[in-house]
Amino acid sequence: MLKRATGLTAALGAALLSIAAADASTLDAVKQRGALVCGVNQGLPGFAETDGKGKWSGFDVDFCRAVSAAVFGDPDKVTYVPLSATERFDALKAGKVDVLSRNSTWTLEREAGSGLLFAAITYHDGQGFMVLRRPEITSALELDKASICVQKGTTTVLNLADFFRANSMTYKEHAFDTTAEAIKAFEGGDCDVFTTDQSALYAQRIGLAKPSAAIILPDVISKEPLGPAVRADDLAWFTIVKWVAFALIDAEELGVTSANVKDALASTKPDVRRLTGAEGGFGAKLGLDDAWAIHAVQAVGNYSEIFERNLGTKSKLAIPRGLNQLWSAGGILYAPPVR
Repeated sequence: MLKRATGLTAALGAALLSIAAADASTLDAVKQRGALVCGVNQGLPGFAETDGKGKWSGFDVDFCRAVSAAVFGDPDKVTYVPLSATERFDALKAGKVDVLSRNSTWTLEREAGSGLLFAAITYHDGQGFMVLRRPEITSALELDKASICVQKGTTTVLNLADFFRANSMTYKEHAFDTTAEAIKAFEGGDCDVFTTDQSALYAQRIGLAKPSAAIILPDVISKEPLGPAVRADDLAWFTIVKWVAFALIDAEELGVTSANVKDALASTKPDVRRLTGAEGGFGAKLGLDDAWAIHAVQAVGNYSEIFERNLGTKSKLAIPRGLNQLWSAGGILYAPPVR
């Protein structure tokens, strides 16, 4: 019995050492490279887009910048890799990117079937429908026999089939490799309806030649929890990415913003002191500087600042926060405390 127990202990120790070695690999690689490689959308207003000079901006881009700030103390040490919906997860699995921050839905199959882990939910979304303004269409339940444009390689395709099957309706699917192709077909009249996440519908509508000619129906037919993903073979890196997301939410709850970092650093409140790294020593547990969280907030703001700047009332999309309000303000946004 003793011999067997000793053997099991040795095997467990070897396994833990193996895990520890794997866990350190991504953070070490990022530090040695001197830059975070972040997979983003090829171009989706509000989430990830470039200006005429090639500068990236958007909700998902700001998350990449927050991770960079947490690791390096500098939000600009990021290399952005634009990825299509069909290639995004393969690129992450192949190690072409360190983190995928590309309006991607967290599902069981994408974790259990792909060797990936979603670190957090950064945006609570749901699939909707956009139609060219027609007074007689007020609900998705009136779309029987419609022709519908959709992007390949997305949960949108599966949700679409489920919704029409559940409601005993039929439709004609027009699937495209990219959102741009689907929108072009929709605007050109090749299909009656364009479907994707509600947030993306707002983003795509502003790019139409006549945005006022399109209406987003009120129906939401699915749960689309969007968030960053990493490979499942590196738990330490997964923990870092996860807690960067949590810290941005916690910062909003504590009233810590990019504008009052100096006051936060001088705060005597225990929960604020833990967030800023003044006490607790949590950075060392992550392999980072103790000021990792406040570096991220100082660089991109707390969750509210990021949301409003890119998607909310201060942006061209003007999307209501809705479910993405803090739990204490009527939404479902909730993060564990830094402690």
